Amino acid sequence: MKETRSFLKKINLPEGDLWHLPASEKRFPDGAQYRFEAPGIQGPGAMKTLLEELDAYNIPIHRVTQTKGIMALTDEEISKMVELAHTWKVNLILAIGPRATTDTSASVHTPEGQRMGYRLRGQEQIVRAAEDVKRACVLGCRSFLVYDEGCLWLLNEMRKAGELPADCKFKVSAHCGHGNPCSAKLLESIGADSINPVRDIQLPMLAAIRQAIDIPIDIHTENPESSGGFIRHYEVPEMIRVAAPIYLKTGGSVAKTHSWETTSEESKKRAKQIVLVKRVIDAYYSEAIGSQKGSLK
Repeated sequence: MKETRSFLKKINLPEGDLWHLPASEKRFPDGAQYRFEAPGIQGPGAMKTLLEELDAYNIPIHRVTQTKGIMALTDEEISKMVELAHTWKVNLILAIGPRATTDTSASVHTPEGQRMGYRLRGQEQIVRAAEDVKRACVLGCRSFLVYDEGCLWLLNEMRKAGELPADCKFKVSAHCGHGNPCSAKLLESIGADSINPVRDIQLPMLAAIRQAIDIPIDIHTENPESSGGFIRHYEVPEMIRVAAPIYLKTGGSVAKTHSWETTSEESKKRAKQIVLVKRVIDAYYSEAIGSQKGSLK
């Protein structure tokens, strides 16, 4: 394997997983190492409750991610979520739909089909996905959750050509199933502004991905029941140390599935999970630097 490892090193990629867990010197533009993201907030009611609850805890949050799909929201709901994001100075990310889970094919719902992730089937679905993004852009959203690499490539080409606003940002979902530095490098090269690797990514693997790319990495600190339900709060300090800049996706264990319709009461529970993760950071990596409220770049 020496020759393969040597070639990887030659092209500035890690030779393997980094078991010595080197600290990352990379940072967000404001100098911070980590930020919080609440996934699975499907509408304005749940979003407002979450933001109010975190204000009560005096903990800043930087991203709120809707995962059910833009097509599941009315124009009024999107506009309200954009308004809340502006008021609270957080980044709103809307998921692109249609996608595999709502396609006419049942493949994704079978044990075999789960291997395809949420990738799009056919060029018509690509067109519809692009139309979803255009619609949300008109209503003021600028950040999107992408489930398909080809769709990401197209959206990036549209952004470069001025067909989409230049300030649009694209976040690659864990449902694409990526978990190695080469895949991360590829996604960065075709327009990803942040990458969410597979949920069970281990620390040496995470450290290797960080060495390969400069964009933020999004990591689940916990997971819904449908994604294994495992909770990684005690690993968060090391996640921050080896993978900064990192978004800590927290609160997922409150849900049973990826597109769970979070209630206002469940939003409060998601906020509590963020509080619990912050406690672990303060206890075991107190020198870690988190972004202040309103840091969006």
